[in-house]
Amino acid sequence: MLYWLTALSDGGDFFNLFRYITFRAGGAFMTALIFGFLFGRPLINVLRRRQGKGQPIREDGPQGHFVKAGTPTMGGLLIVGALLTSTLLWARLDNPFVWIVLFVTMSFAAIGFADDYAKVSKQNTRGVPGKVRMALGLLVAAIAGYWAAQYHPEALTNKLAFPVFKETLLNLGFLFVPFAMIVIVGAANAVNLTDGLDGLAIMPVMIASGTLGVIAYAVGRVDFTEYLDVHYVPGTGEILVFVAGLIGGGLGFLWYNAPPAAVFMGDTGSLALGGALGAIAVSTKHEIVLAIVGGLFVVEALSVIIQVLYFKRTGKRVFLMAPIHHHYEKKGWAESTIVIRFWIISLILAMIGLATLKVR
Repeated sequence: MLYWLTALSDGGDFFNLFRYITFRAGGAFMTALIFGFLFGRPLINVLRRRQGKGQPIREDGPQGHFVKAGTPTMGGLLIVGALLTSTLLWARLDNPFVWIVLFVTMSFAAIGFADDYAKVSKQNTRGVPGKVRMALGLLVAAIAGYWAAQYHPEALTNKLAFPVFKETLLNLGFLFVPFAMIVIVGAANAVNLTDGLDGLAIMPVMIASGTLGVIAYAVGRVDFTEYLDVHYVPGTGEILVFVAGLIGGGLGFLWYNAPPAAVFMGDTGSLALGGALGAIAVSTKHEIVLAIVGGLFVVEALSVIIQVLYFKRTGKRVFLMAPIHHHYEKKGWAESTIVIRFWIISLILAMIGLATLKVR
């Protein structure tokens, strides 16, 4: 919205700053951060009054989690609110990729909110039936995938790009939309599975989104793409403003989610943020890089898949408990140790993902 202040500029004054994505990204970050600090405590108080007993705790979970009983959930509302406000205020609203990412984020937030509400109101961990959540998520992802394909350059439309092998493009044709659905829904559910300890999911999400934001900015500038020898996707640079808002909102949330958490993100936040990562990857044609940058989420999801399949086949478990962060809890690792070490792993994977921009 504030981008339109450039109409008042003569090219050499303060209003000219609003032309620059980096300046507006900084504004989005600060707006979202202040939003989080201002509304965090009031939101937590409202959630605590409305929810009573808070988020239900899994009976088969680690014993240490029962001390968290009564902690309110749906804290993702704080992140989503900060993100939406900052993006609408600072991003160019005539950019289709901004709306694609916002559409996915808000839609998955709504799905997550319904799930959280069902869990809290019924005081059980089941929530909305999995098939319903999956069907709604796939529908949102299908719309986003088709939408993004309409704005990709003709040379990249319905094609899969590869990191390192930058001249290689795989033409998926009509399979591109199903592929985008897998990426977006997979990312949403992987982040959802990771959100099991105080502060565990939000920092890796911020790291991954920051990395994808840098990539979005780079592939949206023709001079950068020529230097890095990557595919040019006009308009994706504006996604950096969205990402800056996500990071600012995430930090505002982490202030209250740091151990011991005053509020949980809930599915409202985890599904929304995971969906956002998937939508950014699809928009920038960096779906494979997302699997690297978000490798922690991939491992968390795979640990659940492996556990379920192996148990059905043999009646035995590979891990003491899945997702894998609970396995380490069962082994006696302190919660803070798991969280910080997973943060470190996320940062390492982000650096590897960024390296793919230059490596040929």
